[in-house]
Amino acid sequence: MANPTDTSTITVRAEAKWVRLSARKARVVLEHIRGRSVPEARTILVFTQRAAAREIEKVLRSAVANAESAHALDGDELVVEAAYADEGPTLKRWRARARGRANRIRKRTCHITIVLRADESVSQRPKRPTAAPANAETPEPAEAATAAAETTESKPKRRSPARKKEAVA
Repeated sequence: MANPTDTSTITVRAEAKWVRLSARKARVVLEHIRGRSVPEARTILVFTQRAAAREIEKVLRSAVANAESAHALDGDELVVEAAYADEGPTLKRWRARARGRANRIRKRTCHITIVLRADESVSQRPKRPTAAPANAETPEPAEAATAAAETTESKPKRRSPARKKEAVA
C-alpha cells in the first residue's frame, strides 16, 4: 500500500452529475484544461465565453476542495490529470408543429468528471524564501540610467506618417 504522506501518487476527483448541458459542448471546454496546473486551468475557465466553462469551473473548485480537505494538499500544486464528460440521460419533450404534428425536443445532460494529481515537479521544488534581502541584485541608479540610454539608442527610428496625396482635378 502507498505511503499516505507520499503526495506524488494521490489522485483526487470530483464529479457533477446530470448537468443540463450537452456532453459535446462540455468536451470542447475540457480539452483546454486537460494537463494544465490548477491556477492555469482556473484562468482559462474564467476567460472562456462558453456556458460549459462555468459548470466545469464549479467541478474544478470542488476537486481542489476535496484535495485540500481530505489529503492536505496545496491547491496550487495540483495538475488536471483527466477531464472528461460522459453523456447522461436525455429528457424528451414534444413541441407542437403544423397540421397536428409534433417534433421531439431532446434536452441533453452530461456527467462532468475532473481528476487531479499532485505535481511532482512542484512538490520537489524548494520553496521560495518569504523575505528576500532588500539589497539583493538591485542595480545602482547610475547603472540603470546608462542601461536605459543604451536601449533607447539601439531602437530603430520611426518614420514620419505618410502625407496624403492631393486629389488631381
